[in-house]
Amino acid sequence: MSPSAIKRTGDIQHDPCPLLRAALDAAERGWHVFPLRPGTKRPALHGEKACTRTGPCVGGHRKWEQRATTDPDRIRAAWSRAPFNVGIATGPSRLVVVDLDVPKDKGSSDAPYGAATFAALCERAGHPVPDTYRTRTASGGTHLYFTAPHGVRLTNTAGTVAASVDTRAWGGYVVAAGSTLPAGAYEALCGPETAVLPGWLHTILQPAPARPVGPLRLPAVDGSRAALAALEAECAVVAAAPEGLRNVTLNRCAFKVGRFVAWGDLPRHVAEQAFQAVGEAVGLTAAECRTTIRSALDSSLRTARPREAA
Repeated sequence: MSPSAIKRTGDIQHDPCPLLRAALDAAERGWHVFPLRPGTKRPALHGEKACTRTGPCVGGHRKWEQRATTDPDRIRAAWSRAPFNVGIATGPSRLVVVDLDVPKDKGSSDAPYGAATFAALCERAGHPVPDTYRTRTASGGTHLYFTAPHGVRLTNTAGTVAASVDTRAWGGYVVAAGSTLPAGAYEALCGPETAVLPGWLHTILQPAPARPVGPLRLPAVDGSRAALAALEAECAVVAAAPEGLRNVTLNRCAFKVGRFVAWGDLPRHVAEQAFQAVGEAVGLTAAECRTTIRSALDSSLRTARPREAA
């Protein structure tokens, strides 16, 4: 290949042929791929606001998850235009990918490693770390690939399985082996074919069935009337959140109430119990609720301005 055939993005040189091969290899496994901007993890497809409603979007805007494909002709056409990195849409690919993250500050002794917390979880569950196809991420983490059981539609999670362990399923994607970021490359590690998601792990990830949300009953506690009114209002917002936005809504609402905890107007355990109840009622797992609420309140307490400045 001539030097002119190699394109430069930032400080990285890209040869489009390996990236095309990576996309075709993933498609041969039955995984639906779509292009990511060269040297990044961002989708290269246009957004809804820029959509011209032509081509693949003639019937309405199609997002990356809908446009991801296993069609070799479409893949070759897409990757002939630029040295795109390769995204794998996990939902259409019937994949659940467990992301074992590494701390951004690797020198901090308090920051957990996803591989360590996941191994500890497996030990407590009485199972070895599952043997399945895996990749090393550009940051040094690991992606474990699992096939979702038939008829199962899991969604993304953050911290539900264990600290620094996220999952990608419907609504999510991962960067495929062969892609390159400024921090390094995504590499396939030695391993067998993709294993079926273990039953015990599926149980952890399976959202609890949504329960009817009745009137919120707050415990009788000493606290300002404004604090209790705010807690009730934010819990109502969580109860009305649409599927796919419930976790982020829980995070935002708990953060907003955190200032009343910081000011001493509301006991922390009261806020935690109220948000835990409404989070589980709308179908989030107990572990996911605890992690989100704790993180949101901790962040709010650190950043709350004095009452007189609010």
